[in-house]
Amino acid sequence: MIFVKLFITFFQIGLFGFGGGYGMLSLIQTEVVRHHAWISTAEFTNIVAVSQMTPGPIGINSATYCGYTAIHHAGMGEGMAILGSATATFALVLPSFILMVLIAKMFMKYMNTPTVNDIFSVLRPTVVGLLAAATLLLMNEENFSSISTNPWRFWISVGLFIATFIGTKFMKINPIRMIGYAAFAGLVLLY
Repeated sequence: MIFVKLFITFFQIGLFGFGGGYGMLSLIQTEVVRHHAWISTAEFTNIVAVSQMTPGPIGINSATYCGYTAIHHAGMGEGMAILGSATATFALVLPSFILMVLIAKMFMKYMNTPTVNDIFSVLRPTVVGLLAAATLLLMNEENFSSISTNPWRFWISVGLFIATFIGTKFMKINPIRMIGYAAFAGLVLLY
């Protein structure tokens, strides 16, 4: 049954998704798009865009939308699709909840020990790698087009990517404003 597969998939993503929502995106895409083929790459890109613009953590928002879309594509009705989004969201959050309840007291007791510090020093580069993987997975033809297919769209997309990176990293422009600026520029330049 698709609900069981959905629960197991998002439970595993929640269990192994270090680095927050952005770190989970590559895991979500691998499972939902490639492994189970519940949604297409283009739909996943749209889900990520909507998840970034809606309030709340991007990983949870993505799980919610992926669960809804997966059940909807399975041919079930609106009510079942809503249940699918609830299943995926609950499954994603459940491992963190369980782990936090189990280790919160022990962590406070042992957080300054060399072993715990060593574990976190190894996890930091792993998180950066997951974030880089999520970025690279989203740099595909659906998002940037290609020079041979549509050179205008490709170069505008690359320009918006570079401008957004410079604006947020070096000019310290608020990311919410950058999303608005990029959306406006995309509408003006691409349509």
